[in-house]
Amino acid sequence: MKGTEGKLLRITDFQVAFDDETPLEELAARRLKLPPHTVAEVRVVRKAIDARRYRGAPIQFVYVLDVRLVGSEQKARSLWGRDRRISPVPVCKDTAWHPRRRREELRPAVVGFGPAGMFAALMLARAGWQPIVLERGQDVDTRHRDIQRFWGGGAFAPSSNVQFGEGGAGTFSDGKLTTRISDSHMQDVLEAFIDAGAPEEIRYLHKPHIGTDLLRRIVKNIRLEILRLGGEVRFGAQVTDIESEQGHIAAVIVQDEERLPANAVFLGIGHSARDTYRMLMERRVAMEAKAFAVGVRIEHPQEFIDRVQYGEDAGHPRLPAADYALTFKDRETGRGAYSFCMCPGGQVVAAASETGRVVTNGMSNYQRDSGIANSALLVTVTPSDFGEEVLSGMRFQQTYEELAFREAGGNYFAPVQSVGDFLRGTSGAMDFLTTPTYRPGVRAADLHRCLPDFVTQTLERALLHFDRKISGFAAPDVVMTGVETRSSAPCRILREKDSFQSKNLLGLYPIGEGAGYAGGIMSAAIDGMKAALAFLR
Repeated sequence: MKGTEGKLLRITDFQVAFDDETPLEELAARRLKLPPHTVAEVRVVRKAIDARRYRGAPIQFVYVLDVRLVGSEQKARSLWGRDRRISPVPVCKDTAWHPRRRREELRPAVVGFGPAGMFAALMLARAGWQPIVLERGQDVDTRHRDIQRFWGGGAFAPSSNVQFGEGGAGTFSDGKLTTRISDSHMQDVLEAFIDAGAPEEIRYLHKPHIGTDLLRRIVKNIRLEILRLGGEVRFGAQVTDIESEQGHIAAVIVQDEERLPANAVFLGIGHSARDTYRMLMERRVAMEAKAFAVGVRIEHPQEFIDRVQYGEDAGHPRLPAADYALTFKDRETGRGAYSFCMCPGGQVVAAASETGRVVTNGMSNYQRDSGIANSALLVTVTPSDFGEEVLSGMRFQQTYEELAFREAGGNYFAPVQSVGDFLRGTSGAMDFLTTPTYRPGVRAADLHRCLPDFVTQTLERALLHFDRKISGFAAPDVVMTGVETRSSAPCRILREKDSFQSKNLLGLYPIGEGAGYAGGIMSAAIDGMKAALAFLR
């Protein structure tokens, strides 16, 4: 709507039957009680689905629309004066100006090229600071080949896998662009994705996602933009040490041999950089243990989830693959369980980042058309469960990843068990409702042997609770795959609230999931952006 004349109105909570194909311009004119010719343009700001079917009403699309009117200035003012769902369109604030780097100043270093590091680097590059990005893994094309080879039964690459490499762990996920935080930079992140090739619908969908197939191209394009702006991106460049002088970061050591002077280092290492956590502990960077969650992946036919959510309208081409969100609070123990990272139309993936350990995650392509819905079922664990030392949670994760590796045969196969066997305390059944999607393969095992008792006991009660919410969710032949341990970082790198710098090492900016300050692509990207802005200020 840039460069157009006319008055802009915003309509909120605008409900339209999902199968109504009437043009939005016509529907907006009816809503405003204006002649159709006065509505010059309609832009979708937000689109959500309401499948609750009040009093037999059909499934609704719920819109926020910006409408440009031709003429009818007085009518427009009268509308927003008496209807709380109609208002003027908010005016966007101009982006603040930031000083460019002087030639004699050191270039900032960005460690890790996941969402946090990527958007910190993009913000710094846009401001003229020519950041140097150091990523231990490989570029996304090489990384994709390494992952496909591993999933096909080939060699495991410790530095080029689902956790490490261009784009971070989010590149091989469902690509959700949702977050529980509310921040003005959310739109900046979405616009950067669109500029890099993401579909424009992410600008307005209530639950936008990209999918791993599109993300691989998008993260590459963001890298090319950083390069165009004078930045540098180096792959196979792991930061193995840091140097400080008088409480300020002075340099990073790359691959144990190259010293790179830097007085500003953005640390976006991801939640699986365990060797980096150990190095930071040795260098006495302030850190603390934090809660996270562990559990399993569960798989259902996507058609089953669609029927649950959409009823008789399941399968309609105008409805996306349905998702779900489930929570459980154990009254006896007070411990919680919940579904996490639900992937409609996706698959369970091998997400190990260390030799001799099995880790699972969920992934889907943009079309979400695999026919299989999967989600993590997780139980919260706290320092009281695994120990108060900073890295106790990391060792807790490793213990159960090693158990899963051994229980499934020691070849990166994953242990699987039917819900029926899991609840009965038996194992061995392989006649599942859906074929397990995890590659390179699976082996029947008892998941009780791969997780702590308090986790499996909570999962047992949670499954029965979820089955009351969704009949058939815990059917005996539903398959579960273990183990999921990387829901979030097991520790937090402490930083100052406003400056984003480490509590005890100036110039070090811990960012994103690995630092313990984010929980997904969007929140990590926003965190990286805000840390870069704090530096620029």
